[in-house]
Amino acid sequence: MIGKLKGVVDSVAEEDAVIDVGGVGYLVTAGSRTLARLEPGAEASLHIETYVREDVFRLYGFLEEAERAWFVRLQTVQGVGARHALAILDALPAGEIENAAALGDASAFERAKGVGKKLAQRIAAELKDKAPPTGRRLARGTHESLAAVVGGAPAPEGGEPVPAAASAAREAAVSALVNLGYGESEARQAAAHAFRVLGEHADEGRLIKHALKELAR
Repeated sequence: MIGKLKGVVDSVAEEDAVIDVGGVGYLVTAGSRTLARLEPGAEASLHIETYVREDVFRLYGFLEEAERAWFVRLQTVQGVGARHALAILDALPAGEIENAAALGDASAFERAKGVGKKLAQRIAAELKDKAPPTGRRLARGTHESLAAVVGGAPAPEGGEPVPAAASAAREAAVSALVNLGYGESEARQAAAHAFRVLGEHADEGRLIKHALKELAR
């Protein structure tokens, strides 16, 4: 199975791209958000989810491991296939999917192309009380930002790219709330609400403080 591809973008089409790895061109299906960030001739590193069926062998590519993990998790919901999962990832960044799942926010999922009200409600209901997918453990020093994988600006000095740092702060806040005696589900909902209000640059302390106010209501 193929788990990751690192090479040069040979070409980009409406629904897929060809990644040249040592002279071999791999056809990778991806969402429009990912494809828009791939530049022919530029280097790229993609996290891959490999699908093998009787009549198809397909590679789905993502710039972030969190996106690949949510792509898999979303398809555990009845009625959600690969196309729906890609559409949701096009409409919502991975961090916002986590927020929407924790808050049971069906309207967020309904923003995805092809996801109607009933399916959005089912997705929200089935994901609400589940912890977010952990994904594959990455090697130390692996950056998850677009800048790191396609040669843009470097990550902020002295730390992880903002999305990873924000996710870590949110998980730390959830852990702190659970240690204070709150259930994991309500802790995740409160942390998600705090994250949505304060934004991705909020640190652990501010998230916990805001979440405690939310839980006290």
